[in-house]
Amino acid sequence: MALALRRAASLRGWARRGRHPIPAAPFCTDGDGFQSSRFKIFDRDFKRKQRDRAAWLMNSSDEFLDSVADNLLDRLQDCRKTFPTALCLGGASEAVRRLLHGRGGIEKLTMMDMSFDMVNMLKASDRKDSDNTLETFYVVGDEEFLPVKENSLDLVISCLDLHWTNDLPGAMIQCRLALKPDGLFLAAILGGETLKELRMACTIAQMEREGGISPRMSPLAQVRDAGNLLTRAGFTLPGVDVDQYTVRYNSALELIEHLRKMGETNALLQRNNILKRETALATAAVYESMFAAEDGTIPATFQVIYMTGWKEHPSQQKAKARGSATISFKDIQKQFGNPNN
Repeated sequence: MALALRRAASLRGWARRGRHPIPAAPFCTDGDGFQSSRFKIFDRDFKRKQRDRAAWLMNSSDEFLDSVADNLLDRLQDCRKTFPTALCLGGASEAVRRLLHGRGGIEKLTMMDMSFDMVNMLKASDRKDSDNTLETFYVVGDEEFLPVKENSLDLVISCLDLHWTNDLPGAMIQCRLALKPDGLFLAAILGGETLKELRMACTIAQMEREGGISPRMSPLAQVRDAGNLLTRAGFTLPGVDVDQYTVRYNSALELIEHLRKMGETNALLQRNNILKRETALATAAVYESMFAAEDGTIPATFQVIYMTGWKEHPSQQKAKARGSATISFKDIQKQFGNPNN
């Protein structure tokens, strides 16, 4: 499987490693700042089963997941401060732990996933890691009900995880509540252009074979929404940028198998579990006829939206009040010359 990279822009569960307990209540969900969404899009129990399956299917390293995790962690190198206590949420957390390499000055790392099997896999992977200087805890918990004490973390990392939550703003609010003042939130989520080729092929095949379409692909956030999400969650100094990855597969079936290994298959609450064989074959045929390269491989687009936000602190930069400027644009033009002249 070849990977071509192109940058488009810049349950309260258990936790244990040895005899180290996770802090108890009050949790982030106990405060008035969080309200759970009543509108459900995803089947979280089904997603947990998919994560269980992915724990057994996942490769020791995945080039796409590694690239996303590495790009996300690069943002820690742009920060002058260190983050002694950190939480890593689900998704590509194994890649985050493996590729951390001391970035961010993390001393205590909590790894959380909604899947018990995935947490066990993370523990087994950690035992194989030669870097034993990082104190690591493990938690089985749901991102929609974050089992973390308020104001207890310096850093929250979410790599390809939060796009499966029913209330994304609510989950981000909980992450902010978990942070100490001047704490950092780092997240990577899949954007709306993800798997656009598969969406198109599946729609055409369903229209042709079944005379209509049913929900097969999950709705994803658009780039234009990312900044609003950070602001709505109460983060300061929000930052958003986008990467687009093109992964090449030998067939559509190989693509589906890769999605299963990542735990990224359909988990819509109103999904149609039964995909007719003829529709599946038609989807593969349409995909190949429309997008296959000369070498026979087929491309799949993954759009990744990177978000950074800080919990408010008096030392942070703040925008000046309107009308407080002491120099006008006309003066600036006079100093540097007017390009229109």
